[in-house]
Amino acid sequence: MFRAADLPEVIPVFPLPGALLLPRARLPLHLFEPRYLAMLDDALKTPHRLIGMVQPDPRPQVEDGPEGPPLHRIGCAGRVTQFSETEDGRYMITLAGISRYRIREEVPGFAPYRRASVDWTGFEDDLREPVEDRNFDRDRFLDLLARYFSAKSLDTDWETLKEADNEMLINSLSMLLGFEPEEKQALLEAPSLSTRRETLVTLIEYALRGGEDYGVMQ
Repeated sequence: MFRAADLPEVIPVFPLPGALLLPRARLPLHLFEPRYLAMLDDALKTPHRLIGMVQPDPRPQVEDGPEGPPLHRIGCAGRVTQFSETEDGRYMITLAGISRYRIREEVPGFAPYRRASVDWTGFEDDLREPVEDRNFDRDRFLDLLARYFSAKSLDTDWETLKEADNEMLINSLSMLLGFEPEEKQALLEAPSLSTRRETLVTLIEYALRGGEDYGVMQ
């Protein structure tokens, strides 16, 4: 388990719209662009092997910076726990979510990928044991989820969902359901598990009332 003192001040950041990583969850990624292959090679040379997932900020009032399109200020760093190389030089990797962070500023340099100076303050709970959502009505939530999957003609492994602990259930659905990038960002920035669960329920109920036709990200 990471301690706050183990976390570096500068990390590589991987801007990817719609990709959400949360603490203690896992995100599979397929890397093929040369700059991100270089990013992975460099990350594997460090003791922490961290890569910061972050979403581009699409707001029109935010101008591009010298390093590229603007980024949201809050992302989540993951440790590379699995990787394999294909015959044509691509990588399949898995990131294990460690902690959210806040970008202070981007760090210029000669690397082909983007790097940022980050602040881990305020996200100390991400490094602790799984948190509880004491007001979570699990049966009611699963009933809502069943109606959502039925309405969208989606299949899932219900036994696995029912066996997952509360945090894993909420975080996994937040990551996998195909919400819009800004809604994913709201789920990421939720200050507590209960707030994330409330946001998730709101998004699912909105979809059931005829909002966006959310599916599951493959």
